[in-house]
Amino acid sequence: MSARRKPYPFDRFESKWQRLWDEQQLFHAPNPGEKGFDPAKPKFYILDMFPYPSGAGLHVGHPEGYTATDIIARYKRMRGFNVLHPMGWDAFGLPAEQYAIKTGQHPAITTRENIAKFKTQLKRIGFSYDWSREISTADSKFYRWTQWVFLQIYNSWFNPETKKAEPISTYRGDDPDSVRLAYVAEVPVNWCPDLGTVLANEEVIDGKSEVGGFPVVRRPMRQWMLRITAFADRLLHELEGLDWPAGIKLLQRNWIGKSEGAEIDFKIDKHEQKIRVFTTRPDTLYGGTFLVLAPEHSLIDLIVTEEQWPAIREYREKTARKSDLERAQLTKEKTGVFTGAHAINPANEQKIPIWIADYVLLGYGTGAIGGVPAHDERDLEFAKNFDLPIVEVVQPLNNEPAFGFVGEGIAINSPIINGLTTAEAKKKITKWLEERGQGKGAINYKLRDWLFSRQRYWGEPFPIFWENGRHHSLSESELPLVPPELEDYKPTGTGEPPLAKAKDWIRYSDKATRETNTMPQWAGSCWYYLRFCDPANESRFVGEEAERYWMGGKQAGGVDLYVGGTEHAVLHLLYARFWHKVLFDLGHVSKPEPFQRLVNQGIILGEDNRKMSKRWGNVIDPLDVIAEYGADAFRCYEMFMGPLEQMKPWSMKGVEGLSRFLARVWRLLMDENQAGEWELSPRVQDVAPEKSQRKILHATIKKVTEDIESLSFNTAISRLMVFVNAFINAPSVPVSTIRTFLILLSPFAPHIASELWEKMREKFAVTPAELTPQSWPEHDERVLVEDEVDIVVQVNGKVRDRFRAPLGANEEELKATALGLPKMRELLAGKRIAKVVVVPNKLVNIVTN
Repeated sequence: MSARRKPYPFDRFESKWQRLWDEQQLFHAPNPGEKGFDPAKPKFYILDMFPYPSGAGLHVGHPEGYTATDIIARYKRMRGFNVLHPMGWDAFGLPAEQYAIKTGQHPAITTRENIAKFKTQLKRIGFSYDWSREISTADSKFYRWTQWVFLQIYNSWFNPETKKAEPISTYRGDDPDSVRLAYVAEVPVNWCPDLGTVLANEEVIDGKSEVGGFPVVRRPMRQWMLRITAFADRLLHELEGLDWPAGIKLLQRNWIGKSEGAEIDFKIDKHEQKIRVFTTRPDTLYGGTFLVLAPEHSLIDLIVTEEQWPAIREYREKTARKSDLERAQLTKEKTGVFTGAHAINPANEQKIPIWIADYVLLGYGTGAIGGVPAHDERDLEFAKNFDLPIVEVVQPLNNEPAFGFVGEGIAINSPIINGLTTAEAKKKITKWLEERGQGKGAINYKLRDWLFSRQRYWGEPFPIFWENGRHHSLSESELPLVPPELEDYKPTGTGEPPLAKAKDWIRYSDKATRETNTMPQWAGSCWYYLRFCDPANESRFVGEEAERYWMGGKQAGGVDLYVGGTEHAVLHLLYARFWHKVLFDLGHVSKPEPFQRLVNQGIILGEDNRKMSKRWGNVIDPLDVIAEYGADAFRCYEMFMGPLEQMKPWSMKGVEGLSRFLARVWRLLMDENQAGEWELSPRVQDVAPEKSQRKILHATIKKVTEDIESLSFNTAISRLMVFVNAFINAPSVPVSTIRTFLILLSPFAPHIASELWEKMREKFAVTPAELTPQSWPEHDERVLVEDEVDIVVQVNGKVRDRFRAPLGANEEELKATALGLPKMRELLAGKRIAKVVVVPNKLVNIVTN
């Protein structure tokens, strides 16, 4: 299309309106107390999950959610809301550091260049962001406060009595470091030597790093941890008050993974130590015929026999090359090695063998499980592989076989609890264990404490120094702590982070050194929504009044609508909720939850129905589409493809179809003169709309309003098309009607709506003069009340004609009208009418002989 004339001159006016919006700062949202702030208006805080500015820039799949939020933002402003709609950059990340390793270019330079590219793309689409609030997590003005938030966490502990975070000064114990919400621990991690950093489980695929495909091994390392597990119960129960998709809530519940059961102590034969096992089914204790430890379990070195050491060592080395996700896969074959040691089952005093297996994770429960193969699928597979005993201890209530039964039933072969239901047996055996000091009732969570440090350069330095083996926090006056300049960014190869190379920077004092790990990319995104409320504040991470206003309201969450991809369904949302609850407990924020309503947009696939990727060569740049069809056509197609939450394939033909629709909108108001110039059509007249036109208009107002509120943007656009079809051939187009239509169109296609509004204003004055500050129209339900109906006319049961009649017209009136229709007179000429059947408000059937 670029080689031929465009269907309407979007290339002449879209950039004009984008420039005007920028110059006039039309979408700036003033804070309380600032010039232009209207306290009488309600607030609406709508937020996109801000992007990581990669070198590739945006493809057409990325702006889907941004387009949806922009429609809502423009709509809410017209509905009289103070709308906060900001944009910024999740700017720390491994790709920029990897590029620095290859080229020597500082990650900050790469990041700035990438941000500039992203911003150009977003502005060209015409999004109504308040760019005065733009933030970057890699800006020291921002991460100064990320470091400050970390210090709030570091200087806090979770009081189990109040179930809240409190300042560490309120802790009355001897060792405050043991209860801090930020602490140091030696933990097994996914270590990638080539990248020189620890990776999260989600960043490891088939034993290799997601970035670069480098080998990953498991090894113990000193790491900073955040005690998110202390908040597990609140993170679970306080989900209820949030307007989130049921599937996302379920994912979070499963990730937190609350389980009720018992912790049972198994004495190790010929040793003083005990192995503690958590189980949700203490009623199956008599069926326990072996124990399995995680290969990293600390007791293994003490109990393994000499002849088993070679096999144990080899198995541990193999396990170290696997991620937790790989190890936990239910479909993989169960492997393991016998330690040579035995434990004593406390229920029957029998010796049972102790094995190690990679499917048991040190980070879940106690790192040890009791094998009950008769009633657990995984244990059964393990027992079969290694020929271990299988004892049935639960009888199903129906005729199912007991062997392999995993449900609830009646206890058998269990002297203490025989004949009891599962629920009764759980209670009795737990009490029995407690009385003997061999166990106790317990609640366990799948959720693990958050491994919070990375061995990277491009991240927030920890505001921590070490002296005499102990960690201490910097004072707030020492923030921001800026990373040092380095000659190269390559991994040290020793496991030490790149910051360890900066010898002068590391030295905090004669006796103290700085922490050299950096925070993970998650850090900035845990609280950025708060900084958007008050991004220029230099004395506080967010002003109290600004936070209370933009995060206020009756609901639990502050952000009214949060839109982003399902890939952040668990970790980002969980981490942000955790940080927010700490800040809430400490009195720094006014609401217990960050995000009230959450919507996940679906993925837009390439035209080949595969995920857009350089690998497949199916990536499409939004700017290429906009150059060909215009930003409005791009925006409308993004929303017209289907429901927001669904996955759908891209189609350039689809974009072309939306471009034709907007061309019809243009020609509804504009004519081209002989000189090839566009001018307002004489059909646009200051006349009252006809009754039928008013009905179409008010039906459109109602439908578009309802659809925007429900985020059903595709059907809203369909209704706008119906309106255009109804008016395109009308002899006159009433000014009042078309103005209302342009307001309805403007959230979807703001450039063409603004241009046409301006063209009409040149001839027909309006106050206010601009489109953006107009009020959203309200439909009149009375106009939509049907006072006429379509009457079908049949001859011998076949439809031949139809006519409009007053609602409630009597049979004689309908019969007379039908028989008087010209087509009926022609059809019935020379025929004898046997009878006429009338169904009021529906049809007239003429029966002939």
